[in-house]
Amino acid sequence: MEPIARALQNNSAFRSMCKPFANTWVKLSGYRRLGLRYDDLLREETPIMQEAIGRLNRKETDGRVYRQKRAFQLSLSHQELPYTQWTKPEDDYKYLQPLVEEVTAEFAERDAFNSMAVTRK
Repeated sequence: MEPIARALQNNSAFRSMCKPFANTWVKLSGYRRLGLRYDDLLREETPIMQEAIGRLNRKETDGRVYRQKRAFQLSLSHQELPYTQWTKPEDDYKYLQPLVEEVTAEFAERDAFNSMAVTRK
């Protein structure tokens, strides 16, 4: 499944076909209306995410917590931010995803090392 997903991601024709649907999904999901970024929506309960969040710099960590608290408060009061404060598409970059990929690779390497069979000659 992984090679198919990678092939589709690298296919420019497929990406250009999916781009309008992706933009529509982002608009309908409404997370930008609350001032959130995409990486703010990722589940935090896994050990990989916990490690990746722990590796964020102080500025990104503080921004993430602020955005989540503000979105929670807005959700409780059934409100949205004013249009001028919505997250702009250029501000919605993946700040956590590179760290998640790095930690995933490290965990896979650790598992491979721990499951290595040692034989005596």
